[in-house]
Amino acid sequence: MNHINNQFLSIEQLSNQYLNQTKVNQNVRTTEGLSFEEVLQGLQSKEVRFSKHAVNRLNDRNIELTSEQLERLNDGARRAGEKGIKESLVLVDELAFIVNTRSNTVITAMDQTETKENIFTNIDGAVIT
Repeated sequence: MNHINNQFLSIEQLSNQYLNQTKVNQNVRTTEGLSFEEVLQGLQSKEVRFSKHAVNRLNDRNIELTSEQLERLNDGARRAGEKGIKESLVLVDELAFIVNTRSNTVITAMDQTETKENIFTNIDGAVIT
């Protein structure tokens, strides 16, 4: 004799449970079909994000990054992370960026007029690109 699960009180509850489970499964992103190398390259190609504070500093100081400078900033942040640096100073031309390498986020940005004292605190490494 077949055993029937009486966990649902009605067909509607059962169908709602099924439909909700289907929606959840459709939102799951998988990496099926990708090689390990492709997944790793995708992780390594992440660009830095800019915190709200950093965006405000860039705007306040009229700092505009060229695509080449942004590429160097990304490379510097990646290299700092590879060396185990958690909070890095990344110098790109006359610009200085403090980057949290764990979250790949620029915390703040300064130009040469802001770095007159040449004192940077709360960092554990620096990269000059």
